[in-house]
Amino acid sequence: MPNTCEVSSRAEFLPISGRKASVAHTTFGNVIILAFITCQVLDGAFTYVGVQAFGRAIEANPLISWLMGVLGDGPALAASKSVAVALGAFLHLVAVHRIVAVLVVLYLAAAVGPWTHILFF
Repeated sequence: MPNTCEVSSRAEFLPISGRKASVAHTTFGNVIILAFITCQVLDGAFTYVGVQAFGRAIEANPLISWLMGVLGDGPALAASKSVAVALGAFLHLVAVHRIVAVLVVLYLAAAVGPWTHILFF
């Protein structure tokens, strides 16, 4: 008697959400999460260089500025960027890649771009 219950390969489904993944969707998500992580690393590095060169007053985010006062510049940036990457990874795992893509554009426009202009031009 043939088994009528089919079990799909686990790799066909996106983690946590259970939705079926397409190759294009997965590739887009992977590219976007790598771009997100790159933005976080660049923002952290540029912020550290900027704060060392110009002082904490140059940091526009008051929460990060306060955290730098409490933990120190490097540890505060490492902690905040680690949290950001962890949250971005969670969004990637639940397959909301468009939201991560919007965050990449936001970071490029509001963090990486301005730091690039301040530090290199």
